[in-house]
Amino acid sequence: MLELEGITAGYGESVVLRQVSLSVPRSGAVALLGPNGAGKTTLLRTAAGLLRPMAGRVRLKGTDMTGRSAHDMTRAGLCHLPEGRGIFPSLTVAENLRLAAPRGGRTDATETAGQVFPVLTTRLKQLAGNLSGGEQQMLALARAFVTDPAVVVVDEPSLGLSPIVVEQIFGSLRAIVGGGTAVLLVEQYVNRALELADVVYLLNRGTVVFTGPADELSDSDIFERYLGIDMGPEV
Repeated sequence: MLELEGITAGYGESVVLRQVSLSVPRSGAVALLGPNGAGKTTLLRTAAGLLRPMAGRVRLKGTDMTGRSAHDMTRAGLCHLPEGRGIFPSLTVAENLRLAAPRGGRTDATETAGQVFPVLTTRLKQLAGNLSGGEQQMLALARAFVTDPAVVVVDEPSLGLSPIVVEQIFGSLRAIVGGGTAVLLVEQYVNRALELADVVYLLNRGTVVFTGPADELSDSDIFERYLGIDMGPEV
């Protein structure tokens, strides 16, 4: 579905990623984990077309998309949810959803979103900027859901949210994966990421240091061995 092959990328003359390869299969979830500064967000930005790689290839659904714009990636079926929500605060919830939906599906956007995020159906006329942090994150995910993407790339969806809301967010992500959409996830709460993902990549100092099934990383010793960190608190 989404393939990154031998990606070297960075900003200006600063190289952040070195020869990183990663594959997200159709209808599956992949977690990209690692310490702060490892290059996780840089890799997501490269996958989404926001950052042109210095070397390597980006493929989406078998098509070489290297160097294509973020708009091209979106049209090809990739939805990028950056850290920090990505909604229009001055518009209502309903307007946010309709703007995200393909032109032919705008009338059904609120109904489609309500299937995965029922709480939003009670907030349709409310300004998005007045929602709670958790509701704003749900709206961001709902905006992705109504575009019917092939793959969703999500950066830190739980950031700044309470444990109860984190559970709701991950329940929604499970529903998205269950509906046949592939997900590439960067997440601070390792245990949550492992519950969702089929495959995990560990990134450290811009290189992949481990790739394998998520159940192989349930032991915190592996994280300490590869990254020198523990798995962090459970949420």
